[in-house]
Amino acid sequence: MSQFQTVLQAVLPVFCVAAVGFFIRRRRLISDETERNMLEVLINVFIPCLIFQSVLGNESLLNVRNVVLAPLCGFGSIVLGLGFGRLFAGIAGLESDRSRRAFATCLGIFNWGYVPLPLAASLFDQKTVGVLFVFITGAEMAVWTVGLVTLRGGSFKDGLRKAINAPFFTIVGTLSLNFILGLESAHDLATDATGALAFVVKTAGMLGQCAIPIGLVLVGASLADKLGEFRSDLRPRVMASAVLLRLGLLGFLFVLLARHVPGSIELKRVLLIQSAMPSAMFPIILAKRYDGDVVCALRVVIATTLTSLITIPVWIPFWAPWIER
Repeated sequence: MSQFQTVLQAVLPVFCVAAVGFFIRRRRLISDETERNMLEVLINVFIPCLIFQSVLGNESLLNVRNVVLAPLCGFGSIVLGLGFGRLFAGIAGLESDRSRRAFATCLGIFNWGYVPLPLAASLFDQKTVGVLFVFITGAEMAVWTVGLVTLRGGSFKDGLRKAINAPFFTIVGTLSLNFILGLESAHDLATDATGALAFVVKTAGMLGQCAIPIGLVLVGASLADKLGEFRSDLRPRVMASAVLLRLGLLGFLFVLLARHVPGSIELKRVLLIQSAMPSAMFPIILAKRYDGDVVCALRVVIATTLTSLITIPVWIPFWAPWIER
Protein backbone atom coordinates (compact mmCIF):
# COMPACT_ATOMS: atom_id res chain seq x y z
CA MET A 1 0.00 0.00 0.00
CA SER A 2 2.86 2.41 0.74
CA GLN A 3 4.30 1.82 -2.75
CA PHE A 4 0.91 2.49 -4.26
CA GLN A 5 0.51 5.70 -2.28
CA THR A 6 3.99 6.86 -3.32
CA VAL A 7 3.12 6.39 -6.98
CA LEU A 8 -0.20 8.18 -6.62
CA GLN A 9 1.48 11.10 -4.87
CA ALA A 10 3.90 11.37 -7.77
CA VAL A 11 1.40 10.92 -10.58
CA LEU A 12 -1.73 12.75 -9.43
CA PRO A 13 -0.15 16.26 -9.46
CA VAL A 14 0.87 15.64 -13.08
CA PHE A 15 -2.74 14.98 -14.04
CA CYS A 16 -4.01 17.88 -11.95
CA VAL A 17 -1.74 20.42 -13.66
CA ALA A 18 -2.70 19.04 -17.08
CA ALA A 19 -6.36 19.32 -16.03
CA VAL A 20 -5.81 23.02 -15.34
CA GLY A 21 -4.62 23.45 -18.93
CA PHE A 22 -7.62 21.47 -20.15
CA PHE A 23 -10.15 23.72 -18.40
CA ILE A 24 -8.28 26.91 -19.31
CA ARG A 25 -8.47 25.92 -22.96
CA ARG A 26 -12.11 24.90 -22.75
CA ARG A 27 -12.91 28.31 -21.26
CA ARG A 28 -10.99 29.89 -24.16
CA LEU A 29 -8.60 31.69 -21.83
CA ILE A 30 -5.82 30.42 -24.13
CA SER A 31 -6.24 31.18 -27.82
CA ASP A 32 -4.66 29.22 -30.65
CA GLU A 33 -2.05 31.93 -31.13
CA THR A 34 -1.28 32.11 -27.41
CA GLU A 35 -0.87 28.35 -27.27
CA ARG A 36 1.56 28.40 -30.21
CA ASN A 37 3.57 31.22 -28.64
CA MET A 38 3.71 29.44 -25.27
CA LEU A 39 4.94 26.32 -27.03
CA GLU A 40 7.78 28.25 -28.67
CA VAL A 41 8.76 29.77 -25.32
CA LEU A 42 8.65 26.33 -23.67
CA ILE A 43 10.98 24.74 -26.23
CA ASN A 44 13.35 27.68 -26.66
CA VAL A 45 13.51 29.12 -23.12
CA PHE A 46 12.08 27.03 -20.28
CA ILE A 47 13.35 23.58 -21.33
CA PRO A 48 16.91 24.82 -22.06
CA CYS A 49 16.97 26.48 -18.63
CA LEU A 50 15.81 23.24 -16.97
CA ILE A 51 18.56 21.33 -18.80
CA PHE A 52 21.18 23.88 -17.76
CA GLN A 53 20.06 23.74 -14.15
CA SER A 54 20.10 19.92 -14.10
CA VAL A 55 23.46 19.34 -15.82
CA LEU A 56 25.72 22.17 -14.62
CA GLY A 57 28.10 20.82 -11.97
CA ASN A 58 26.04 17.67 -11.38
CA GLU A 59 27.93 15.77 -8.67
CA SER A 60 26.89 12.38 -10.00
CA LEU A 61 29.22 13.04 -12.94
CA LEU A 62 32.15 12.39 -10.59
CA ASN A 63 31.50 8.68 -11.16
CA VAL A 64 33.09 7.85 -14.52
CA ARG A 65 30.73 4.93 -15.11
CA ASN A 66 27.75 7.23 -14.62
CA VAL A 67 29.30 9.82 -16.93
CA VAL A 68 29.52 7.29 -19.75
CA LEU A 69 26.86 4.67 -19.12
CA ALA A 70 23.97 6.76 -17.78
CA PRO A 71 23.61 9.06 -20.83
CA LEU A 72 24.28 6.12 -23.16
CA CYS A 73 21.48 4.19 -21.48
CA GLY A 74 19.22 7.23 -21.68
CA PHE A 75 19.93 7.73 -25.37
CA GLY A 76 19.74 4.02 -26.19
CA SER A 77 16.48 3.46 -24.31
CA ILE A 78 14.74 6.13 -26.38
CA VAL A 79 16.16 4.80 -29.65
CA LEU A 80 15.12 1.25 -28.67
CA GLY A 81 11.54 2.36 -28.03
CA LEU A 82 11.39 4.36 -31.26
CA GLY A 83 12.65 1.36 -33.21
CA PHE A 84 10.14 -1.00 -31.62
CA GLY A 85 7.39 1.52 -32.32
CA ARG A 86 8.24 1.67 -36.00
CA LEU A 87 8.63 -2.10 -36.19
CA PHE A 88 5.35 -2.98 -34.50
CA ALA A 89 3.14 -0.05 -35.55
CA GLY A 90 1.45 -2.41 -38.01
CA ILE A 91 -0.02 -4.59 -35.26
CA ALA A 92 -1.83 -1.51 -33.94
CA GLY A 93 -3.77 -1.31 -37.18
CA LEU A 94 -2.37 2.07 -38.18
CA GLU A 95 -2.39 2.66 -41.91
CA SER A 96 -1.00 6.14 -42.55
CA ASP A 97 2.71 6.81 -42.19
CA ARG A 98 1.90 9.94 -40.16
CA SER A 99 0.00 7.90 -37.56
CA ARG A 100 2.70 5.21 -37.43
CA ARG A 101 5.33 7.86 -36.80
CA ALA A 102 3.29 9.38 -33.97
CA PHE A 103 2.75 5.91 -32.48
CA ALA A 104 6.48 5.14 -32.61
CA THR A 105 7.41 8.52 -31.14
CA CYS A 106 5.07 8.14 -28.18
CA LEU A 107 6.16 4.56 -27.61
CA GLY A 108 9.82 5.57 -27.62
CA ILE A 109 9.60 8.74 -25.53
CA PHE A 110 8.59 7.57 -22.08
CA ASN A 111 8.00 9.57 -18.91
CA TRP A 112 11.57 9.86 -17.66
CA GLY A 113 11.12 12.97 -15.52
CA TYR A 114 7.68 13.95 -14.23
CA VAL A 115 7.11 10.71 -12.31
CA PRO A 116 10.60 9.12 -11.95
CA LEU A 117 12.10 12.11 -10.10
CA PRO A 118 9.75 11.96 -7.10
CA LEU A 119 9.81 8.15 -7.21
CA ALA A 120 13.62 8.02 -7.14
CA ALA A 121 13.68 10.39 -4.17
CA SER A 122 10.95 8.52 -2.28
CA LEU A 123 12.00 4.93 -2.97
CA PHE A 124 15.79 5.30 -3.04
CA ASP A 125 18.15 8.24 -2.33
CA GLN A 126 19.63 11.48 -3.68
CA LYS A 127 22.48 9.63 -5.41
CA THR A 128 19.90 7.85 -7.51
CA VAL A 129 18.27 11.20 -8.30
CA GLY A 130 21.63 12.56 -9.44
CA VAL A 131 22.23 9.63 -11.80
CA LEU A 132 18.69 10.06 -13.08
CA PHE A 133 19.55 13.59 -14.20
CA VAL A 134 22.54 12.28 -16.16
CA PHE A 135 20.33 9.59 -17.70
CA ILE A 136 17.90 12.34 -18.71
CA THR A 137 20.73 14.16 -20.50
CA GLY A 138 21.16 11.24 -22.91
CA ALA A 139 17.41 10.84 -23.29
CA GLU A 140 17.04 14.54 -24.13
CA MET A 141 19.66 14.19 -26.86
CA ALA A 142 17.77 11.25 -28.35
CA VAL A 143 14.42 13.07 -28.28
CA TRP A 144 15.70 16.18 -30.03
CA THR A 145 17.56 14.19 -32.69
CA VAL A 146 16.28 10.67 -33.46
CA GLY A 147 12.86 11.38 -31.91
CA LEU A 148 12.18 14.36 -34.15
CA VAL A 149 13.38 12.46 -37.21
CA THR A 150 10.95 9.66 -36.35
CA LEU A 151 8.02 12.04 -35.89
CA ARG A 152 8.64 14.34 -38.85
CA GLY A 153 9.81 11.89 -41.46
CA GLY A 154 12.16 12.85 -44.26
CA SER A 155 15.84 12.02 -44.43
CA PHE A 156 17.84 11.48 -41.27
CA LYS A 157 20.25 14.23 -42.32
CA ASP A 158 17.43 16.72 -42.81
CA GLY A 159 15.84 15.71 -39.51
CA LEU A 160 19.10 16.14 -37.64
CA ARG A 161 19.56 19.60 -39.12
CA LYS A 162 16.13 20.65 -37.85
CA ALA A 163 16.82 19.03 -34.48
CA ILE A 164 19.81 21.30 -33.84
CA ASN A 165 17.78 23.57 -31.64
CA ALA A 166 17.92 25.35 -28.29
CA PRO A 167 17.65 22.21 -26.09
CA PHE A 168 20.35 20.44 -28.11
CA PHE A 169 22.73 23.42 -27.90
CA THR A 170 22.06 23.69 -24.16
CA ILE A 171 22.93 20.04 -23.53
CA VAL A 172 26.15 20.23 -25.54
CA GLY A 173 27.08 23.64 -24.15
CA THR A 174 26.52 22.75 -20.49
CA LEU A 175 28.43 19.48 -20.76
CA SER A 176 31.26 21.41 -22.43
CA LEU A 177 31.18 23.96 -19.61
CA ASN A 178 31.50 21.15 -17.07
CA PHE A 179 34.53 19.86 -18.98
CA ILE A 180 36.20 23.28 -19.43
CA LEU A 181 35.74 24.44 -15.84
CA GLY A 182 36.18 21.05 -14.27
CA LEU A 183 33.22 19.39 -12.61
CA GLU A 184 34.01 20.62 -9.10
CA SER A 185 34.39 24.24 -10.29
CA ALA A 186 31.16 23.93 -12.26
CA HIS A 187 29.44 22.58 -9.16
CA ASP A 188 30.75 25.53 -7.14
CA LEU A 189 29.40 27.86 -9.81
CA ALA A 190 26.01 26.19 -9.70
CA THR A 191 25.72 26.27 -5.90
CA ASP A 192 27.55 29.48 -4.89
CA ALA A 193 24.81 31.91 -3.90
CA THR A 194 27.26 34.83 -3.67
CA GLY A 195 29.38 34.25 -6.78
CA ALA A 196 29.74 36.74 -9.62
CA LEU A 197 27.52 34.65 -11.89
CA ALA A 198 25.08 33.54 -9.20
CA PHE A 199 22.33 35.67 -10.72
CA VAL A 200 22.69 33.80 -14.04
CA VAL A 201 22.35 30.41 -12.37
CA LYS A 202 19.42 31.58 -10.23
CA THR A 203 17.65 33.08 -13.23
CA ALA A 204 18.06 29.86 -15.21
CA GLY A 205 16.82 27.90 -12.21
CA MET A 206 13.69 30.02 -11.86
CA LEU A 207 12.91 29.76 -15.57
CA GLY A 208 13.67 26.03 -15.60
CA GLN A 209 11.11 25.45 -12.86
CA CYS A 210 8.47 26.72 -15.28
CA ALA A 211 9.19 24.00 -17.85
CA ILE A 212 7.27 21.11 -16.29
CA PRO A 213 4.09 22.98 -15.24
CA ILE A 214 3.87 25.00 -18.47
CA GLY A 215 4.45 21.84 -20.50
CA LEU A 216 1.68 20.05 -18.63
CA VAL A 217 -0.70 22.99 -19.09
CA LEU A 218 -0.07 22.83 -22.85
CA VAL A 219 -0.66 19.07 -22.82
CA GLY A 220 -4.02 19.66 -21.15
CA ALA A 221 -4.84 22.35 -23.71
CA SER A 222 -3.99 19.94 -26.55
CA LEU A 223 -6.27 17.33 -24.99
CA ALA A 224 -9.12 19.85 -24.88
CA ASP A 225 -8.64 20.62 -28.58
CA LYS A 226 -8.71 16.96 -29.65
CA LEU A 227 -11.07 15.42 -27.11
CA GLY A 228 -14.05 15.26 -29.44
CA GLU A 229 -12.08 13.50 -32.16
CA PHE A 230 -10.53 11.17 -29.54
CA ARG A 231 -13.94 10.18 -28.15
CA SER A 232 -15.40 9.51 -31.59
CA ASP A 233 -12.79 6.87 -32.43
CA LEU A 234 -11.05 5.34 -29.41
CA ARG A 235 -9.23 2.70 -31.50
CA PRO A 236 -8.83 0.12 -28.68
CA ARG A 237 -6.39 -1.87 -30.81
CA VAL A 238 -3.98 1.06 -30.86
CA MET A 239 -4.30 1.57 -27.10
CA ALA A 240 -3.91 -2.11 -26.25
CA SER A 241 -0.87 -2.44 -28.52
CA ALA A 242 0.74 0.57 -26.86
CA VAL A 243 0.20 -0.87 -23.38
CA LEU A 244 1.59 -4.30 -24.28
CA LEU A 245 4.65 -2.87 -26.00
CA ARG A 246 5.50 0.03 -23.69
CA LEU A 247 4.67 -1.50 -20.31
CA GLY A 248 5.25 -5.13 -21.28
CA LEU A 249 7.92 -5.94 -23.83
CA LEU A 250 10.01 -2.76 -23.56
CA GLY A 251 9.64 -2.71 -19.78
CA PHE A 252 11.06 -6.24 -19.53
CA LEU A 253 13.97 -5.34 -21.83
CA PHE A 254 14.77 -2.39 -19.54
CA VAL A 255 14.79 -4.75 -16.55
CA LEU A 256 17.23 -7.06 -18.35
CA LEU A 257 19.46 -4.08 -19.05
CA ALA A 258 19.29 -3.04 -15.40
CA ARG A 259 20.27 -6.55 -14.33
CA HIS A 260 23.33 -6.82 -16.60
CA VAL A 261 24.59 -3.24 -17.07
CA PRO A 262 28.10 -2.91 -15.55
CA GLY A 263 27.15 0.29 -13.76
CA SER A 264 26.51 1.50 -10.23
CA ILE A 265 23.54 0.36 -8.18
CA GLU A 266 22.09 3.84 -8.65
CA LEU A 267 22.08 3.39 -12.43
CA LYS A 268 20.39 -0.01 -12.06
CA ARG A 269 17.69 1.61 -9.93
CA VAL A 270 17.18 4.37 -12.50
CA LEU A 271 16.71 1.78 -15.24
CA LEU A 272 14.28 -0.16 -13.05
CA ILE A 273 12.15 2.94 -12.48
CA GLN A 274 12.23 3.77 -16.17
CA SER A 275 11.17 0.22 -17.07
CA ALA A 276 7.80 0.87 -15.43
CA MET A 277 7.16 4.28 -17.00
CA PRO A 278 4.33 4.99 -19.45
CA SER A 279 4.65 7.12 -22.55
CA ALA A 280 5.45 10.74 -21.76
CA MET A 281 2.98 13.56 -22.30
CA PHE A 282 5.57 15.69 -24.04
CA PRO A 283 5.24 13.90 -27.44
CA ILE A 284 1.71 15.31 -27.61
CA ILE A 285 3.27 18.77 -27.65
CA LEU A 286 5.85 17.68 -30.22
CA ALA A 287 3.13 16.22 -32.43
CA LYS A 288 1.21 19.47 -32.30
CA ARG A 289 4.32 21.56 -32.96
CA TYR A 290 5.59 19.44 -35.87
CA ASP A 291 2.27 18.48 -37.51
CA GLY A 292 2.14 14.93 -36.19
CA ASP A 293 -0.97 12.85 -35.49
CA VAL A 294 -2.01 14.36 -32.15
CA VAL A 295 -5.02 12.07 -31.70
CA CYS A 296 -2.89 8.95 -32.12
CA ALA A 297 -0.43 10.39 -29.62
CA LEU A 298 -3.27 10.97 -27.15
CA ARG A 299 -4.42 7.35 -27.47
CA VAL A 300 -0.95 6.00 -26.67
CA VAL A 301 -0.29 8.41 -23.80
CA ILE A 302 -3.67 8.04 -22.12
CA ALA A 303 -3.73 4.24 -22.39
CA THR A 304 -0.22 3.69 -21.04
CA THR A 305 -0.52 6.34 -18.32
CA LEU A 306 -3.79 5.06 -16.87
CA THR A 307 -2.55 1.45 -16.98
CA SER A 308 0.72 2.41 -15.28
CA LEU A 309 -1.18 3.62 -12.21
CA ILE A 310 -1.91 -0.07 -11.58
CA THR A 311 1.31 -1.64 -12.86
CA ILE A 312 3.99 0.62 -11.31
CA PRO A 313 3.28 -0.31 -7.65
CA VAL A 314 3.55 -3.99 -8.61
CA TRP A 315 6.37 -3.84 -11.17
CA ILE A 316 9.07 -1.97 -9.22
CA PRO A 317 9.00 -3.97 -5.96
CA PHE A 318 8.74 -7.25 -7.90
CA TRP A 319 11.93 -6.68 -9.95
CA ALA A 320 13.97 -4.64 -7.46
CA PRO A 321 15.49 -7.60 -5.56
CA TRP A 322 16.48 -9.32 -8.81
CA ILE A 323 18.33 -6.37 -10.35
CA GLU A 324 20.16 -5.54 -7.09
CA ARG A 325 21.68 -9.00 -6.58
